[in-house]
Amino acid sequence: MRRQYSRVTVLATAAVLVLPLSACGSGSGSGGEPTSGPIEIWYSTNQQEQAWAKATVAAWNTRHPDEKVTAKAVPSGKSTEDVLTAAITAGNTPCLVYNTAPAAVPAFQKQGGLVDLSKTFDDAESFIEKRSGAVAEGFRSPDGSLHQVPWKTNPFMLYYNKDVFAKAGLDPEKPQLSTYEDVLAAAEAIKKSNAAKFALYPPATSDSTNALFDFYPLYLANSKGTQLVKDGKATFTSPAGQQTLAFWQRMYARGYSSPEAYSGDMWAGPFADGVAAMGIAGPWGKGQFDGKVDYGVVPLPTAAGAADSGTPTFADSKNVGLFSSCANKQTAWDFTKFSMSEEMDTALLEKTGQFPTRSDVASAAAPFLKDNPFYRPFADAVPHAVDVPNIAGSTEVWKTFRAGWEETVLTGKGDVKAAFGKVAREIDDQAAG
Repeated sequence: MRRQYSRVTVLATAAVLVLPLSACGSGSGSGGEPTSGPIEIWYSTNQQEQAWAKATVAAWNTRHPDEKVTAKAVPSGKSTEDVLTAAITAGNTPCLVYNTAPAAVPAFQKQGGLVDLSKTFDDAESFIEKRSGAVAEGFRSPDGSLHQVPWKTNPFMLYYNKDVFAKAGLDPEKPQLSTYEDVLAAAEAIKKSNAAKFALYPPATSDSTNALFDFYPLYLANSKGTQLVKDGKATFTSPAGQQTLAFWQRMYARGYSSPEAYSGDMWAGPFADGVAAMGIAGPWGKGQFDGKVDYGVVPLPTAAGAADSGTPTFADSKNVGLFSSCANKQTAWDFTKFSMSEEMDTALLEKTGQFPTRSDVASAAAPFLKDNPFYRPFADAVPHAVDVPNIAGSTEVWKTFRAGWEETVLTGKGDVKAAFGKVAREIDDQAAG
């Protein structure tokens, strides 16, 4: 699904904030105290998030006329991560990115692109810990510092097309999608009835982060929340990992999923366009699918069966990164705190249906959930959502995993156990540095 949204005790959404060359400079990190002054930010192309970002910027500017924030959408590119990697190299990164993917943080940090928040601002640790609680520890870098601010989480669930299910002779109100075998059986019914071209259609390009939209969510559910790498070792050679890999290989081998890149929007398009009967997405899926698909939502399947919405899932967190080339870092930090106040977090939830990363999520979201019951399963899943491991060489690790996936899973051929045993050994070496 759409990566610019862009998986704990959190609330979630997706937007992007960044700074152009005109506002770049030395700032703190060059020997001086953080300074204040105008900054510019980028935000996501998602309409709901744009509305939130513009309103937040307007509220700030009314109260801080001498520290004006200007904003625009993140530049187009293959992905936000690619855009920011190039910007770090060129030295014209933004002050703030409200769509910083945790998986990209180790690489950005290695490039020298991110500010060490823990060492730069006296109140960084206290602010982050008070707002986000224990989940903040999951985003701490190996050096012990925080180089990202937890902002939002999007627990992934399985969406299904009720019309397609009815056409395939499946119960559209109480679908049987708890186990891998359930999903395979539904996929066979969908294929035989020609109710949809495919059952599931995750992004099939070579982009390494696509693993976050097919293998990883189901693996987290099936492994009780085990991250891809733990204690420096790959974990997917476990029975839970082998079960998930085998499930996906069967999906491709039987033609239930397509190994070809989708010609339209690769993340939301196949499900929104009716090409796929099911889709894996966070709460932001509602904004993508409303008016296009009559859908329902269930927890992700597992080998033995998903118990309920408490099943672990991918958090798909999007956090805030403060970038090193920002001239006025103090204003950037002050704006970050302002944008994550209770007032702005409530507005974020109401405007986007995504949950801010707050430890008081249950009470903060209660009025919203009462009026918007669709989001209840996602809210229930928030405390059980897990993100990517924050490890050195993260980019290389995911690339290695995806290469094995393309060779053995997308083709529907080969010995999964042997192939991913080799992949695991390579990842162990990469994780060891």
